[in-house]
Amino acid sequence: MDVDLPEVVAEVRAAFAEYERALVTNDVPVLQALFRRDARTLRYGPAECLYGWEAIAAFRSGRSPVGLERELENTVVTTYGRDFAVANTEFLRAGKRGRQSQTWVRFPDEGWRIVAAHVSLMG
Repeated sequence: MDVDLPEVVAEVRAAFAEYERALVTNDVPVLQALFRRDARTLRYGPAECLYGWEAIAAFRSGRSPVGLERELENTVVTTYGRDFAVANTEFLRAGKRGRQSQTWVRFPDEGWRIVAAHVSLMG
């Protein structure tokens, strides 16, 4: 299996950057589009466990758009083959440090989509 093919890493980094842009600007339609629309998609957040695209979409729609700015550090994107990747980063928001991990899969009819995500705060 090919790990970290440069063109695949570039694609996932671009998708990750689009997610980050949408997150800090509260672009809910883009955030919803980047998560796979499937009952098996999940997102574990600092205070919530969301199972299925519908639950994630409802969370995004109801979230306050205030205070979403953050700085990223130590972002690592690793790809396995041409259709599977993980993206991990640390972030600083309002003086708090957190971690985020995403599992990305490329689907033939959808492109790159997040199928699992985890966000947690440190200390």
